[in-house]
Order: sequence, then C-alpha cells, then structure tokens
Amino acid sequence: MKIVTIVGARPQFVKAAVVSREFSKRQNIQEIIVHTGQHFDKNMSDIFFEDMQIPKPHYNLDINGLSHGAMTGQMIQKIEEVLLQEKPDWLLVYGDTNSTLAGAIAASKLHIKLAHIEAGLRSFNMKMPEEVNRILTDRVSNILFCSTTAAVKNLENEGYNNMDNNVVLSGDVMEDAAYFYRDIARKPKGLNLKKEFLLATVHRAENTDDKATLKRIFEALNKISRTTNIVLPLHPRTKSKLETFDIKIEDTITLLPPIGYLEMVYLLSNCSIVITDSGGVQKEAFFFKKPCVTLREETEWVELIEKGFNKIVGSNPEKIHNAITHFNSVEIDYNINLYGNGTASKKIVDYLALDN
Repeated sequence: MKIVTIVGARPQFVKAAVVSREFSKRQNIQEIIVHTGQHFDKNMSDIFFEDMQIPKPHYNLDINGLSHGAMTGQMIQKIEEVLLQEKPDWLLVYGDTNSTLAGAIAASKLHIKLAHIEAGLRSFNMKMPEEVNRILTDRVSNILFCSTTAAVKNLENEGYNNMDNNVVLSGDVMEDAAYFYRDIARKPKGLNLKKEFLLATVHRAENTDDKATLKRIFEALNKISRTTNIVLPLHPRTKSKLETFDIKIEDTITLLPPIGYLEMVYLLSNCSIVITDSGGVQKEAFFFKKPCVTLREETEWVELIEKGFNKIVGSNPEKIHNAITHFNSVEIDYNINLYGNGTASKKIVDYLALDN
C-alpha cells in the first residue's frame, strides 16, 4: 500500500511524525510525504528534523506568501502532479490548512481515496478560513478520523451517517506527540525562572490585528504579571502589532523569541496555567495537566470547557483575571480519557491497513 501525506505547517509535521512512526512498523505500507511549503519556517532545518525525529519530506512544493486563493490553486496543481506520478492508494491530510483543502480537492478529482485526520471539528465561525477548509475537506473524505466524540457528533448532525464514508473515533494524534516528545523536551535558552509561572501565547489575527482587542489582552497580562510570573514566547506578528499600536509590555513579563516544539513542551510541562488563543495549545495544556484560559470567543475543543479544564474569556480583562483566580483556587482531576490516551496513531494505521 502506498500513502501520500500532505503537510504544510510545522504543527502538521509534528502530528504526521507520530503517524509516520507507526507506518514505519509496517512492511507493507510505503509513505510519501509532501510539504507544500505553506508556512515558510526558517527553523525547519536539518536540525529540526533530526531533533524532532521526523522523516524529511520527499517533495517540497515551496508555495507560500500568496493570497488564500492563489496559494490553494497552486497547491492543487502541484499536488495533482505528485499524485499522477506516485499513484497512491490513499492521500492523507491533517487538520484545516489551505494545504489540507488543496490535497483533498486534488485527490477527489483524481478519484484517489482520502483520509482526513482531525475530521469533524467545528468552531461554527464561518469567518475562519480554517472552518471552511475543514468542512470542505470532510465532505470529500472517504475516512474521517475524529479526535473526539464531539467531532463524531458534529458529523452525525450534518448527515454523515447517510453518506458514503466511514467516521472513525481515533483519538487525537497530538496526545501521542505530547507523550513522545515530553521525554526529550528542552529548556528555552535564556529562561532562568525559578518560581511558578504562567505560560501565555497570543497570535491569532482577530486578537492581534485589532488595536482595542490587543490592548485589552495585554492590559490583563500586564496586571497579572505584577503578582505572578508570565512567560510569553512572542509571535512575530504580535510583536509587530504591539509596536505599531504602541502597546507596552511590562518588564514583569518574561519575553522569549519564537521557540521550537521541544521548548514549548518544556514550558507546558513546567508552567502552572496556560493563557492562549491557539487551538492546539488548549489541548496540549490538558495533555500536560494544566488548566487553560482561552483568549477566543469560541473553541473547537468543547469537551475541555464542559469538563472544567478550560475557560473561554475572549479579550475581556476582568474575565481573564477571574479565570486565573478560579484556577488558582481549585483542584482539577485530569484522570479522564478525552483524546485516546496516546493510542490514536496506532488506531489510524490499523484502520488504513485493513484496506490492504
């Protein structure tokens, strides 16, 4: 069996790596990895692949820096060329990027079977490009590997029980990755904190591109940092917007340059609370048994809200502060299986192998 895997951003490489390790255990499965180049990342050097124990892509399409339409269109064309050359049995895509959608469209046009990992997730916010990408990808997929029971229910509500595809509750491959990489995590250079700290990340366009929103978030972070250490790896977009809007960051916040995944795992392992607008970091906080305060108005990971591991606060300083106060005053039991307990990759590969 030959499988072509499409990835376009560093987080997708992390996810794909744990599945690739399972593929490598099967003599009858050959995997071809295609990197679209969607997110140009200078940190993705040879050292990145060696340190992360990730197989290097067989193809690099080097498509980036374009509008959504231009980027997706070029990706469809180039991925189609790869598929015509490789003639795979399956195309495998992850998540909700433009690379994901491009791979899905190319495979469906060539009648190549498509498997979507992280299927069924919904924010119900159609202004998010990711929401459009995931919905369209789900619709043309033959197998929909769902991370959670909520994702399965979303697909059921959309009528997928009556469609010609298979919906599979696989668990989340990011939990597999968290367990694998925590043993090789490393401390960020220049971090010398000896006391308890909160970990914060801010990067989403809806938070960074609006001056009032970004100002409210950093008003809250500045205030919290006067009594509690905050470590903030500063995203380049956020840094630029803070400078443009002349928003001050107090010296009590420890700023770090953009960090790698192994450094992020270290921070997640050692912090007390996570404050983030990232989707993936919300889950990773749970994997490392840390409560999460989410700087968004909605989340795809509704089970974290329902079970009390996460609070949605938007950019409201009072809600941010109250959420931190709440999590500092409660004991949380993380002894619950929400995402597969690190077995998702094996389940996915086992299921695909049945087709052979």
